[in-house]
Amino acid sequence: MLYHLYDMHHAAMTPLRLLAEATQQTLQSPFVPASYTKVGRAVAAGAELIERTTRRWGKPEFGLPTTRINGRDVAVTEKVVLEKPFGNLVNFERAIPHDDPKLLLVAPLSGHYATLLRGTVAALTQHHDVYITDWHDAKLVPLARGRFDLEDYIDYVMDFIRHLGPNTHVMAVCQPAVPTLAAVALMAQLDDACQPASMTLMGGPIDTSAAPTVVTKLAENKDISWFERNVITTVPFYYPGALRQVYPGFVQLTGFMSMNLDRHVGEHLKLFRHLVRGDGESADAHRKFYNEYLSVMDLTAEFYLQTVKQVFQERALPSGTMKWRGMTVDPSAIEKTALLTVEGELDDISAPGQTIAAHRLCSSIPEKKKLNHMQKSVGHYGIFNGRKWREEIEPRVRQFILDNDAVRSGRSKTVAA
Repeated sequence: MLYHLYDMHHAAMTPLRLLAEATQQTLQSPFVPASYTKVGRAVAAGAELIERTTRRWGKPEFGLPTTRINGRDVAVTEKVVLEKPFGNLVNFERAIPHDDPKLLLVAPLSGHYATLLRGTVAALTQHHDVYITDWHDAKLVPLARGRFDLEDYIDYVMDFIRHLGPNTHVMAVCQPAVPTLAAVALMAQLDDACQPASMTLMGGPIDTSAAPTVVTKLAENKDISWFERNVITTVPFYYPGALRQVYPGFVQLTGFMSMNLDRHVGEHLKLFRHLVRGDGESADAHRKFYNEYLSVMDLTAEFYLQTVKQVFQERALPSGTMKWRGMTVDPSAIEKTALLTVEGELDDISAPGQTIAAHRLCSSIPEKKKLNHMQKSVGHYGIFNGRKWREEIEPRVRQFILDNDAVRSGRSKTVAA
């Protein structure tokens, strides 16, 4: 019923959206005299806000046709190297081969597409052979393709690492920090030949009790049955994933927006003012961010509910009770994989303290192969995107990977910050 109401509301808003789009296009035409007046620009700006807030956003493109290596622009091609029902392994293949470290970037499966890490990928492709987990929208995966839960997620991470082979480096941003740490721990327990050379965990909920947030409190204060009743719904028959139980992306987006509603309203008011003033550069920056932010995808119900229960309610990994296919996950088994954790001072999603907890769990990793980076003056998004990421965090990550790369550690150069 929840999905049907959402789709009915979207359909009901279609006439208004089309009218707003027509008004916007008319009043932005250079052939219409009113487009040169302040009143005309104000009406056009209001129409754009209506059109944007009533539109349904699809999956964005990465849009990274080139990277810059040694001062030269090099063409980049997205190439699917491994296909799976709920996510593909995608390589950003550079036209000119470089002997750079292989890096698996594990994207969040928390409502947004992997393209949310566009800025992360853009910086990393200059110095790494980058692969990313490109997760699929659950409402588009036919029910016949089976289930996908937290254990399956861990399977995917291990399969992707094995596909890339020995001396692969892995980086997990936010939500996948827990299943990625679990995957690396299991590979160590199984004495897998493809254990990654290094693991970077960025702003992830390794131990949510270390620093409670609005997100952790919500999960802790509600019984799992509350989530089943209130946020899980069935995909309607007119989608490829008909009858699949999902946690809809639009519910997740509503939660994200409500956490900082004043800021989002303020940002849209700023867009209105930018459009009226004719400040195209600032308006484009707003559009670029919100085009991505408003693009959401569905998660399978089993994956979402297991994540809430095991990560936020039971704290299964730090408490030593997390299981995978009947095997207890033991991070202390990790000895060969170096560990870097990255936290943001102003992170209100995975607050400082949650991610660094991985160091305590990975007690067998030598201290010389462990490092934590606390980035001042950034929130959750700023850990992996924006100026601080490009200028301060990425160089630290790059140096850490070079220092722990089996091929390059003996001859790595110090990275300029």
